[in-house]
Amino acid sequence: MFPYKTSIEFDRKNSQALYLQLANQIIQFIKNQTLGPNTRLPGSRTLAKQLNVHRKTIVACYEELSLQGWVESVPKKGTFVLRNLPVLQQQKLKELKTDGLRVNVGFSFYGNPILQTKSTKREDGFMYFNDGISDGRLTPIDEIARTYRRISAKKTVFEHLSYGSTYGNDTLREVLVAYLNATRGLHGTKVNVLITRGSQMGIWLSSQLLLQKDDVIVVGKTNYASADATFLYQKARIERVSVDEDGIVTEAIEKLCKQQQIKAVYVTSHHHHPTTVTLSAKRRIHLLNLSRQYNFAIIEDDYDYDFNYNHAPILPLASHDTNGNVIYIGSVCKTVAPVYRVGYLIASKEFVDEAAKLRGFVDRQGDALLELTFADFIKSGDLDRHIRKVMKIYEKRRDLFCTLLKDKLGSYFHFEIPKGGMAVWVKLKSDYSWETISAVARKHRLGIGNWQRYDSAELGHNYIRIGFAAYNEEEIGELINRLKRTIDDVKRAEHHR
Repeated sequence: MFPYKTSIEFDRKNSQALYLQLANQIIQFIKNQTLGPNTRLPGSRTLAKQLNVHRKTIVACYEELSLQGWVESVPKKGTFVLRNLPVLQQQKLKELKTDGLRVNVGFSFYGNPILQTKSTKREDGFMYFNDGISDGRLTPIDEIARTYRRISAKKTVFEHLSYGSTYGNDTLREVLVAYLNATRGLHGTKVNVLITRGSQMGIWLSSQLLLQKDDVIVVGKTNYASADATFLYQKARIERVSVDEDGIVTEAIEKLCKQQQIKAVYVTSHHHHPTTVTLSAKRRIHLLNLSRQYNFAIIEDDYDYDFNYNHAPILPLASHDTNGNVIYIGSVCKTVAPVYRVGYLIASKEFVDEAAKLRGFVDRQGDALLELTFADFIKSGDLDRHIRKVMKIYEKRRDLFCTLLKDKLGSYFHFEIPKGGMAVWVKLKSDYSWETISAVARKHRLGIGNWQRYDSAELGHNYIRIGFAAYNEEEIGELINRLKRTIDDVKRAEHHR
C-alpha cells in the first residue's frame, strides 16, 4: 500500500488550504504514475487519521480531485484514480532543470535572429554606458501620483475601467493634439491621433501597414537599431543612405527614387539616432517634396524634440505636410520616464483608422487611467514645467561630460558637442578597439554596453553612443575616471607587447 503518511507534507504556514495542498500532491503522484489508473484511494476516515487532519479535509480533497477529473467515486466501493486516464509521457528528471522546467520546448516555432531580448540586469557597483536615457530621479512622481489618485477617486472613474477605444483615451487624444498643434505647428484634430505604448509601437504599426516582403524602406547608414529590426522583421528591403552634419542626405534618396520604387523613408528629424545631428530645414523641405512626387511615406520618429540646448527646435516635417505623407511618432516616455508607456502616432485619419484596428489585435487598449493622468499633466502645464527644469540640468551635464571627456581623454576620442538630446556620438582612435576596451573596463567596474551595434566597417569603425543625462555631476566624473583608467590599462598593455 502506498505510504501516504510519509509521502504527504503539509505547510501549515502556507495560505493555501490543506485540502488543496493534499489534492495537488496526489495529482503529482498520479501524473508520475506512482498512483496508477484505477488505484483505490484510502477511505476518508483512514487517510485523515494517517495524516492527522480533519476528515472534512480529506472529503474536500476528494471532491476537488473528482471535479478536476482525476478520480471517480464508486458507490459502496470507494474512490479510485480514473481508470481510463492516459499515461503522461514524461522525460526523466535528469533531463529537466532543477525547478522542473524544460530547457528546450517540445514543439516547433518560428524564432527570428533579428530580434533581441532587452535586459536590465545590473551588477552591484558597476556603472554602465547607455544610449541616452533620462534620469529617473528627476521624474515628477509626486505630481503624477497625486493626479492619478485624484482621477481614480472620481465617481465617474468606473466608466474607464472597462474596455475602451483602441484609439486610446479620447480626452488624451484631444489634449495631446491641441498641445502638439500649439508647440510643434501641427494642424491635426482628434481623428489624426492614435495613442500608443511608446514610439516603438508606432514604428511597428507603421511597418505592418506600409511594408511587405521586398518593399523598400530608406534609412540612414547610421540608424536606430530597433527600427531596423522592425523593418527587417517585416522582410522589407532596407536601402541605406549617408548621414552627415545636416542629417540624412536627401539627394541620395532622390537618386534611389529614380532607380526603384520607394515605399517609405524612416527619419529621426531631431538628433538623428545615433549620431545626434539634426535634419536641416533645406533637407526637410526637399524630403517632403520627394514624398509627394514619388508617393512614399515618411515615418518621422521625433523622439527627442523637446531637448534642444543651443537653439529652439525646428518644426517637424509633419508641421509642413499638407499631402498626408508623414506619419509622426513620439512619446512622453523619453521626456518624463520610460516606465510611462504613453506615446502617439499622428497621421491622416485613413491611416490612423487602420492602425487602430491593427493595434487592437496586439494590445486591446491602453491604460485609460494613466492616459487621463497624462492628459491632465499636459493640460495643467506640468509637462512644460518639467521639460524646462530638466533641460537646464541636462545641458549642464552635457557640458560637464564633454569637457571632462575632452580634457582627460581627448587624445583617444573624437566627438562633436551635441546641440540637443541626451547622448554624445563618440569615435575611438583607430589604434584601439571597443572590444578590447569593453573587456578591460570590467576590471574597473564599467560596462560599455552593446558596442557591436555601432562598431562596423560600414560606419568607419569605433563609433559608440554614450548617454550623459542619467548621471549627476559626481557620477559623470566617476564615469570618466573609470573610462580613463580603462584606457590607461589598454595603453600599457599595448606598450608591453
